[in-house]
Amino acid sequence: MAGLIPPSEEWLAQVQEPILDPERIIVDPHHHLWKSPMWDYVLEDLWADTVSGHNITKTVYLECRSSYYEGGPEYLKPVGETVFVESAASASRAGPGSEIAGLVAHADLTSPHLDQILDAHDEAAKGLLRGIRHSIAREPNPETLTIPGRGAEGLSSNEEFRQGVRRLGDRGYIYECWLYHHQIQDYVELAKAVPDTTFVFDHFGTPIGVGLYANQRETIFEQWKEDIAAVAKCPNVIAKLGGLAMPDNGFGWDQRDTPPTSDEFVDAQARYYHHTIKCFGAERCMFESNFPVDRTSISYHVLWNGLKKIAAQYSEEEKCALFNDTATRVYKLA
Repeated sequence: MAGLIPPSEEWLAQVQEPILDPERIIVDPHHHLWKSPMWDYVLEDLWADTVSGHNITKTVYLECRSSYYEGGPEYLKPVGETVFVESAASASRAGPGSEIAGLVAHADLTSPHLDQILDAHDEAAKGLLRGIRHSIAREPNPETLTIPGRGAEGLSSNEEFRQGVRRLGDRGYIYECWLYHHQIQDYVELAKAVPDTTFVFDHFGTPIGVGLYANQRETIFEQWKEDIAAVAKCPNVIAKLGGLAMPDNGFGWDQRDTPPTSDEFVDAQARYYHHTIKCFGAERCMFESNFPVDRTSISYHVLWNGLKKIAAQYSEEEKCALFNDTATRVYKLA
């Protein structure tokens, strides 16, 4: 992905930890695959991470503008990504690592060709298509970000866009969204406007911690808590918990001599998890890796150790929801 610098294996290997609760069944509902001049992360790389100690049985692929068709109509180019992922998913069923059991593709939800796009994705996915992500992420100062969002200004209130989100619900698909912390209130209005479509809320709404936001973490956190409580009041929204180790979150782990331990991860980020679980309930939350994007800051086995430490205070039923059951239900993986 443009802007990301791949971490070295030697850097990540400096932190090794015993695997906690190694038998616990985990569905990782958010990862990517890509081929780029700077960094390839393909099925074999995903397997290397998912067999690193935790019991990752299934995963869900999230669109990342990977392997688009180079020719043909512009609105159908994202279908190339689905072809690429379906091939990897088919291979994953016979390999040593986890199975790619579902995918969320990209489509322009404002397009007059939306049904044609969805039909093309569905045909290419061969039963794996679970939803569409057309993100609203837009930052007024994108030059400070490693991964600047590409959402159009005012997208969430655009009626054509909202009609597209409605159409996803009509056809039984999820609407998934990435956004920034200062857009959460706009997202709430969108979720209220389309109550019959299931929404998945990515990465806690991505609290930014770099650029103009570098010294505002506590101020942002206080407003974020109120905004998350508002999102949770929308019963059609499911929260995806993770993705806070991206460089743009500003924790700076990607710039250190050594990556963080799971205890450091918990100390820095547990409050985001606990507040969201409190607001949504575990049955509407799922842990995610957001790999390999978060791999720029932390290794896979250390991340899931940290998530297990965060989950330690919850009941067994709640743990099952966070690690497996919510993702299995929402993405229809059973």
